Amino acid sequence: MQTMDDTITTWLTANYQAIWTVLIACVCSVPCALLGCFLLLKRMSMLGDAIGHGVLPGIALAFLLTGQITSFAILIGAMVFGVLTAVLSESLASSGSVSEDSSLGVVFTSLFALGLVIISFLRYVDLDINCVFMGNLVLAPSNTIEILGWSIPEAFPTMLGALALTAIFLVVCWKELKIVAFDPALAKSMGFSPRVVNYLLIALIAGTTVSAFEAVGLILVLAVLIAPAATAHLLTDRLGPMLGLSTLFALSASVLGYLLHNVGTVALDISGMIAVVLGMQFLVVVFVAPRHGLAAKWWRRLQLSLRIGAEDILAALFRAEEAGVPTYSLASKEHGIPGWVMWLAHRDLVRRGLIDTSADGLPKLTEKGRRLAQYVVRSHRLWESFAGAVLDLPPDHVHAAAALVEHYIGPELQDEIATTLQEPPTDPHGKSIPPK
Repeated sequence: MQTMDDTITTWLTANYQAIWTVLIACVCSVPCALLGCFLLLKRMSMLGDAIGHGVLPGIALAFLLTGQITSFAILIGAMVFGVLTAVLSESLASSGSVSEDSSLGVVFTSLFALGLVIISFLRYVDLDINCVFMGNLVLAPSNTIEILGWSIPEAFPTMLGALALTAIFLVVCWKELKIVAFDPALAKSMGFSPRVVNYLLIALIAGTTVSAFEAVGLILVLAVLIAPAATAHLLTDRLGPMLGLSTLFALSASVLGYLLHNVGTVALDISGMIAVVLGMQFLVVVFVAPRHGLAAKWWRRLQLSLRIGAEDILAALFRAEEAGVPTYSLASKEHGIPGWVMWLAHRDLVRRGLIDTSADGLPKLTEKGRRLAQYVVRSHRLWESFAGAVLDLPPDHVHAAAALVEHYIGPELQDEIATTLQEPPTDPHGKSIPPK
């Protein structure tokens, strides 16, 4: 009978490839997601793409000198050209002759082309350019090294070192990174250079990027640099939670991407599937984010339209009472409110007891509804008077503006306008202004 330890050992042996594949993807994704948050806050997300392409000459030159794709020289070359990409882009943009996006495009395409030219001289050497872009995550666990008697995938210690270096950098430079991300001018006044912090950040991004090339490829690295940070930023405006959420999105995408890469009989690229999951996470959060999501924004707009529609109905009924006419117009064209929203607003007014149905079947104001309607009409006519007296608008120009502004005048502003105008009895059209 198998013991628990034997069962765990058997399971680990059977799933060795899967476990290491997911671990490598996770260790690659986390530092990229953390660094991507600062790129996003500094509005430099596309700089990650530029660095990813601009480091190619550094990789090619280091390979030309050492003949090894995993040498320390590769990392140094990538970091040098990553910083060079940022310096050249910033210099071109600050000269005033080229816009910031154009400078990024010119620099990274030129350096990328230079890298391809250098690689063309290495055609007799085993340097697979597709490996740089697509990676080979499915085979990464098979290429192992011995560390303390343990057989570990060669890519894992490198990217674990990148993760550790990123964590140390965030801890040591936490205050500087926060200040530079939100207020570079304050950073200068406190005595440290935002440019130095930026270059350290860029060098770390370049090093992290190139450390993941062989295993996961440039495409996944760029996706993890941008997507988790953008998704997290839709959910929070605070840096600490943003870093935590971006890490969570990166880890979950790594696991889900691996689980979903086998669809039926078709085996999809794992790195590509992880990038797809990152994109799907972003799309879901775009819709459901409580503050910045499309659903929340639509709901707030609907609530505003319902309030404006309800106030328009009340004001129209109040004016109908003033004129002694038995009916009224919803007057919703001024706000472009759809008819179905006005119908919902009407139903809500009935539910709240603000309007009722008279014996002849027509709606009428209740006492509570009349007070609110009087407030809306008073705001409208006070603003018409203010626009005519203070803003010097002619009488035929004040109504349209007042029809919009009346829904945003609070009690204090209403009192202030009335006091400024010394409680005018009528508006510019001669209609009486209701009392407070």
